[in-house]
Amino acid sequence: MVPEWEGAYMDYNLLKTRLKEILRFRQRTRPPTATAATRGGLKRKLTLYRAFSGLTQRNHTSYNPMSKPNDDEDDDDIESQTILRGEEDEGSQSYQTTFLMASDEGGEYELVYFRRLDDEFNKVNRFYKCKVEEVLKEADSLTKQMDALIAFRIKVENPTGWSHDDRKAQMTRLASDVAASAAALSATTPSEARASRKVHFMEAIEEGSMSHEQSSSSDGSSSHDEDDAEKEEEKTKNQSNNTNGNVVRLSLLEVLDHVKMNNTSETPRSTIKGFLKVPRHTELKFTRENLRKVEERLKRAFVEFYQKLRLLKSYSFLNTLAFSKIMKKYDKITSRSASAAYMRMVDNSYLGSSDDVTRLMERVEATFIKHFSNANRSKGMSILRPKAKRERHRTTFTMGFFSGCAAALFIALILIIRARNIMDKAGRQQYMVTMFPLYSFFGFIVLHIVMYAANIYFWRRYRVNYSFIFGFKPGTELGYRQVLLVAFGIAVLALCSVLSNLDMEMDPVTKDYQAFTEFAYGSLQLLLVMLFLPFNILYRSSRFFLLTCIFHCIAAPLYKVTLPDFFLGDQLTSQVQAIRSLEFYVCYYGWGDFRRRENTCSSSGLFNTFNFIVAVIPFVARLLQCLRRLFEEKDPMQKGFTWLVLAWVFSAIAAIGSTYWDLVFDWGLLQRHSKNWWLRDKLLVPSKRVYYLAMALNVLLRFAWLQTVLGYNLVPLHKQTTVAIVASLEIIRRGIWNFFRLENEHLNNVGKYRAFKSVPLPFNYDEDGDKDE
Repeated sequence: MVPEWEGAYMDYNLLKTRLKEILRFRQRTRPPTATAATRGGLKRKLTLYRAFSGLTQRNHTSYNPMSKPNDDEDDDDIESQTILRGEEDEGSQSYQTTFLMASDEGGEYELVYFRRLDDEFNKVNRFYKCKVEEVLKEADSLTKQMDALIAFRIKVENPTGWSHDDRKAQMTRLASDVAASAAALSATTPSEARASRKVHFMEAIEEGSMSHEQSSSSDGSSSHDEDDAEKEEEKTKNQSNNTNGNVVRLSLLEVLDHVKMNNTSETPRSTIKGFLKVPRHTELKFTRENLRKVEERLKRAFVEFYQKLRLLKSYSFLNTLAFSKIMKKYDKITSRSASAAYMRMVDNSYLGSSDDVTRLMERVEATFIKHFSNANRSKGMSILRPKAKRERHRTTFTMGFFSGCAAALFIALILIIRARNIMDKAGRQQYMVTMFPLYSFFGFIVLHIVMYAANIYFWRRYRVNYSFIFGFKPGTELGYRQVLLVAFGIAVLALCSVLSNLDMEMDPVTKDYQAFTEFAYGSLQLLLVMLFLPFNILYRSSRFFLLTCIFHCIAAPLYKVTLPDFFLGDQLTSQVQAIRSLEFYVCYYGWGDFRRRENTCSSSGLFNTFNFIVAVIPFVARLLQCLRRLFEEKDPMQKGFTWLVLAWVFSAIAAIGSTYWDLVFDWGLLQRHSKNWWLRDKLLVPSKRVYYLAMALNVLLRFAWLQTVLGYNLVPLHKQTTVAIVASLEIIRRGIWNFFRLENEHLNNVGKYRAFKSVPLPFNYDEDGDKDE
């Protein structure tokens, strides 16, 4: 199922419940008859003695979905019928089945079943019809975009026009593109399918006969039979021989008089122009660079449009199959024969008889292959129908190997610390204030990645469409195994560095080379450099997606805020201590303290100032994101005792406000009038205790996190240890928040049946703008 359309599918479980009620009633009122086993032996069913009718049905007649249903078909005796098929009411656009056996014992149960069945069928049929109408309108829009694209190509490839000798040939060739694109998305005549054996001939005919206005006709145009199509072909063929190239060129290029370029790229410059109310539509500039951009945007639009058609086709198939199966269950339980009659009604409805989606899919395939894959069908179909990503065994094996190595190294670290009694030595304090902040950075990162992997696992388990919500490119989203592979790989390298540092320091041979031991950590920073590698290794698409979101967070007010951007912004607010560790790394290695293993950073006023600034940066970026959304959506949704009091007051207010925002707005909980006490009506996790526990933990961990602001210590732990523990608790709290935040977003998409991203189109028609105004 399409997760966002879950409510629009036939409720199979509801109907099964009604059938179970019928079955229980029959079992109560009709005691089971003696079986062959109770009578002392096994007997064959009577059906095994009937005459064999053959492997094929000789009198089988194929069903025509466009034919008018006949109530008398297979119904010789009205008294033998179980139901009367319903006809569609033009006003309410609904079907109603008449159950003829309501007077039988227990008939009221079956009557309720058929009412629920009709309700489900009408729901599915109306939803499908509504969605098909939407894609037909979108097909008209894409047709106009293709007309403009072909005209744009003409201007780019021939800016000064053609010579007199080859003008007619060039126009005929280029006009075929317009005709093919229009026919691919607008025409719905069955004669086109029958004439598919003459593809090139049909293109040449449509070139001469189809003007721009005709090529933009809607899918509701009248169809012709085969004889009319052949006459039209002959007539148009004669006309095409006398067609003047100038006329064809004029009809093609007239499109450009009504078109402007849409500035769909989101940049700081476009944001400033939008703030100054500078029009986003620009005049056409016929350059090859603009042509490439237009083709790329239209290519994305076609791919997204094709995915909609595929999901609609799957929706029709699954629901039709569901009605067939539930009716077979009904026949089996009641020993009646109502499924054939009911399925004839289903097949004659819009859900079962409309082939608009199938025809659109064929035409989109033909258009995409010709215009965007250089007539290479295998290449075009691989883009339109990408193969599902398979889980690789080597990923699972490598992830397990690294996890085992990380566990072994962590145990070895604990044993070495205990065996050598490192924590009781004089250098303990120096080590905690120098090396511990450096290595804890990777601990925070690994913990956050592990929590994200757990989020992915539970999102998939409870069918949260996280890849659609984040906007990942299809086929590039990472599974939880791949994310865990990254986490454990970083953990292994970090633990190896820690053990190497301890071993070199304890070795009397290398004891004098303290500067050399410090480079064990510095080499780990190469991991950050790998994020920026342009090579197609180590999940290149995901790395660049992350870098793009980070850049959007830094330049928050200058970019349109999307869900991945503010989601990452929230993650960064939980990594304040990791960001401070990076600042300490720059200070420790940049000022040369690592040579003497001395920490003079904390005594520097400049460092302490920046220590406050870097902690504020994530919150400032998040604030700017909120202000940008408020501007666009118009939806207003430490020194001295005095400064310490103000820090407590404002921190408490921030914690209370943030907790309330998490529970009510981000998670959609604390609903007073919900059927689930203080929760939302729709829950994905079956156990309600999970939600209550998550709310309690959110409150507790929110206030525990205030330690990083207020600076209180948990005795008798070292200050750095306390900071690391509280920062880890905040990361865990953020991981819990992530699941419920996306669950709420997913349920919002389900409530609005929002299963597709809107793709901005490259051209803007003036006539469309006038209508909108």
